[in-house]
Amino acid sequence: MTRTVPRRTLRRAAAFSGMGLHSGVPVRVTVHPGGDGIAFRLGDQRWAASPENVGDTLRCTTLGGVSTVEHLMAALAALEITDAEVELDAPELPALDGCAAQYWRGLSEAGTETVGELTVRGPFARVFASDEAAKVAIAEGTGRWRYTFQTEGPFPGLQEVEFLHVHEAFGREIAPARTFGFERELPRLRELGLARGLDLEKALLLGEGGYVNEPRFPDEPARHKLLDLIGDLYLAGVPPSLLDVAAERSGHRLHVEAARRLARAVRIERS
Repeated sequence: MTRTVPRRTLRRAAAFSGMGLHSGVPVRVTVHPGGDGIAFRLGDQRWAASPENVGDTLRCTTLGGVSTVEHLMAALAALEITDAEVELDAPELPALDGCAAQYWRGLSEAGTETVGELTVRGPFARVFASDEAAKVAIAEGTGRWRYTFQTEGPFPGLQEVEFLHVHEAFGREIAPARTFGFERELPRLRELGLARGLDLEKALLLGEGGYVNEPRFPDEPARHKLLDLIGDLYLAGVPPSLLDVAAERSGHRLHVEAARRLARAVRIERS
């Protein structure tokens, strides 16, 4: 595959503020126009959005010293924004509405402009990453993405979502899908100091026999897992419309490994 697409950045800065999704610490984020890929800045430190800069994948994706980057990365991917400087005043992205909808709307309202061209050479063979029952498969494509979510218990069981043009469906069908958790895990999450920025408006809670609060979609967990997948794989720098992706039972750790393999399988040229 050799395909050339526009390099896009924001026409003007977009600002967001709220509580860190896991830490609960107040944070302000400003996404500035950029000209040198996507990067995150905290104080005088800067980390390029690359799988090689990911340091932790426990419950979220941590890029350098900034955690929970996946929701913003997914919104950037869906809008095919290739160049942006993300400035934070605390080390975690805010929960906002527990998903990517506010990011997607804010970036859309800021508008985009073309700053050059991005040429992607490869992948020339399927890129595959797996870990027991979990797997991610990536190939050259046209934006057809599928995610299969399955739990061992009776609820919610098997959920599968698929979109033929994921970047076009993102704002309406994927971005509003919230972070979710199992009711039985709440004490452990609190013990670990996680999910402090979430409540039942910002997160979907799964009980033993059904949803504890009202879902936005019947298959909201599968849609949110697809959202995370889009954000994590965009660390490789390949716009989602150039790929076909299928994943099953995968989480951040495997997503980042798949992004690492994808980055090695392509050559990206900027002009």
